Amino acid sequence: MKWEQLCQGLAEEGFLRLACDIAPRLIQGTATTFQLTMLAIGLGLAGGILLALGRVYGNKLIYWVSTAYVQFVRGTPVLVQLFLIYYGLPTFEIRLDSLTAAIIGLGLNSAAYQAEYFRGAIQSISRGQMLAARAIGMTNLQAIRYVILPQALRIVIPPWSNELIYTLKYSSVAFIIGAPELMATGQIIASRNFRYFEVFLIVAFIYLVCVLIISKLLDIAEQKLKIPGLEMR
Repeated sequence: MKWEQLCQGLAEEGFLRLACDIAPRLIQGTATTFQLTMLAIGLGLAGGILLALGRVYGNKLIYWVSTAYVQFVRGTPVLVQLFLIYYGLPTFEIRLDSLTAAIIGLGLNSAAYQAEYFRGAIQSISRGQMLAARAIGMTNLQAIRYVILPQALRIVIPPWSNELIYTLKYSSVAFIIGAPELMATGQIIASRNFRYFEVFLIVAFIYLVCVLIISKLLDIAEQKLKIPGLEMR
């Protein structure tokens, strides 16, 4: 009630009154956007590491499968990939709700890009470190887990931060398949009050604020985790 009373105190047709009236619904849409982004980036992180390891350390079959996946995903629009998952999978009796389809679609898309970030980070680490790990009795998997990946994860933060921001912004295309994220919420509101410019201006401002906050947090993380003298080349 306090929020409604605050809105009632504003001019009936003013921009601030509109922003106040639609704020609760946009906040809900923003929460869904963050949920979609975090789950997709997490899926992409796991997939990206596996693909990168496959391209760097895998045998010929694993290398070519990983490379084919990366090239296919990076060479096709994310919207087409979402359509394949949401509209195409029902052909095989696999039906997903719009939000789940968006998470999987954006996650699989992000995995291809993250794979390249991690591949570059892994290859920037001196080969001598792998040889040294093997010399003290570690297996290849142990050397990758305890020596290579910890360094690669810290090195990759700057390019990876861009992927997180891109995924947040790309999540807006999920409204095409009906995912109830921020863009879809803005579209529904604007279609009811016909104030498209004002509504989408507010939506754009919310995206901007989210990007600025994430960028600042990632800058702080990068400074704390940076390895002096070691970076991607």
